[in-house]
Amino acid sequence: MGLVSEIRQQVKVAKERDPAAISTMEIIFTYAGLHAVINHRTANWLLRHKIPFIPRWISQVSRFFTGIEIHPGAQIGQRFFIDHGMGVVIGETTRIGDDVTLYQGVTLGGTGKQKGKRHPTIGDRVVISAGAKVLGSIEIGNDVLIGAGAVVIKPVPDNCTVVGVPGKIVKVGGEKVLSDQFHRMNLPDPVNDVLSDCCARIGFLEKELKSLKKGKENTEDDSQDL
Repeated sequence: MGLVSEIRQQVKVAKERDPAAISTMEIIFTYAGLHAVINHRTANWLLRHKIPFIPRWISQVSRFFTGIEIHPGAQIGQRFFIDHGMGVVIGETTRIGDDVTLYQGVTLGGTGKQKGKRHPTIGDRVVISAGAKVLGSIEIGNDVLIGAGAVVIKPVPDNCTVVGVPGKIVKVGGEKVLSDQFHRMNLPDPVNDVLSDCCARIGFLEKELKSLKKGKENTEDDSQDL
């Protein structure tokens, strides 16, 4: 996508998602989120074409002017929107789908100094509210809402709402659900596991008994022949 097309898309998205957006000119000249996304698209393109130093320099200059830090290596989908934006941090191995919205103070970060994929993967149509932190190489499903100030360190399925520290699922498909109840539904059944193990052991013992019985009968037959 060219620069002009990207700017047009960002202006359209701002008008759709920000009720305070008044005019195209205002969005182009005053929206830090738009500037940060445009700068990132440029830095990411240069990085993918193996241009050294400049992509990182662009991201740092962009951070200075916008208050938004996006590593050039982050992969961001279409119609991405950052509202307000101050304090947003997006790590190097972050993957973001389409139609995602971030608010100020959001961090998509890592949890240590490990190599490889260490930042989250965000699905499509996700909204991450002000001050929320999504940390580690976890997957956030499609159509997820993460509440303000939440700290999410575990994967989240599609169509869920997450709040709190640590983040807990409070809605699934728009229906309220107790977080503990949700997790219980997704835990293995220990009683079933024990019964399955017992059945397997009984089956094994029955085979052993049959084998021993057959061996005994063969020994008796051999004795009679003698």
